[in-house]
Amino acid sequence: MTSHSFGEHLRSWRRRRHLSQQALADRAELSTRHLSFLENGRSAPSREMVLRLAERLDVPLRQRNPILESAGYAPLYHGRSLDAPEMSAVRRALDIVLDGHMPNPCLAFDRCYDVVATNPAVSLLLSGVDAALLVPPVNVVRLSLHPGGLARHVVNFTQWRKHIIDRLERQLEQTGDAHVRRLMEEVRTYPRPALEHRHAEHEHPGVFLPLQLRTTSGVLSFLNTVTVFGTPHDVTLQELAIESFFPADDFTAEELVRLSSRAERLAPSSGASG
Repeated sequence: MTSHSFGEHLRSWRRRRHLSQQALADRAELSTRHLSFLENGRSAPSREMVLRLAERLDVPLRQRNPILESAGYAPLYHGRSLDAPEMSAVRRALDIVLDGHMPNPCLAFDRCYDVVATNPAVSLLLSGVDAALLVPPVNVVRLSLHPGGLARHVVNFTQWRKHIIDRLERQLEQTGDAHVRRLMEEVRTYPRPALEHRHAEHEHPGVFLPLQLRTTSGVLSFLNTVTVFGTPHDVTLQELAIESFFPADDFTAEELVRLSSRAERLAPSSGASG
């Protein structure tokens, strides 16, 4: 991507955000003429202008470095491993969040959807999953949709599959991340669970789609939420997400409390992708 000119990067991200030159110029507080000159290479941007336009276009930190380099400036943003000493505060914050969600399952994953940390309750979701899918780094998208993973235990699999693929499509639209594209193409090739047609599914007219998971105790129903860190200045931290699963009914809440004492922590991967 660094082989592209600054103008090509700028035009590509402007179009990805579905903005006209006028709309972006208004956001960045510069003239349409100046923006046009930046896009066609007739004007060279200052470092401050590159950063301002990247901010107005909501370009992810990882993709801002190639834009800076294309304009002749040094990369500004770094991605540190979660194991790095300077990330100790992040690790402590993760532990507080994950443990605070007990007895509800909660996990953290990176931009590749590889698990970097979990709380013990996550193991409650993994009974019957093929061991190969649990070899670190565990990928939550593969784990959810692979026929050897959770797919064969999800009652409303068709809806849940659509929910996950829609999430990947939105992320791809926002970031253009090639890894997300490859992951989405991969999981779309997975065969559907053999017993899927036996389970009646229906549209949920409410405000959320529950994950309905068949277990030996009965069907557990979860509401999931995804949380990210606010105003990060580190690539790894910006790409870190925390997914929490809350009980969507009383039976699930009671079962989580009953089973949580037997839960074991899923082995995390070696750290977030840099």
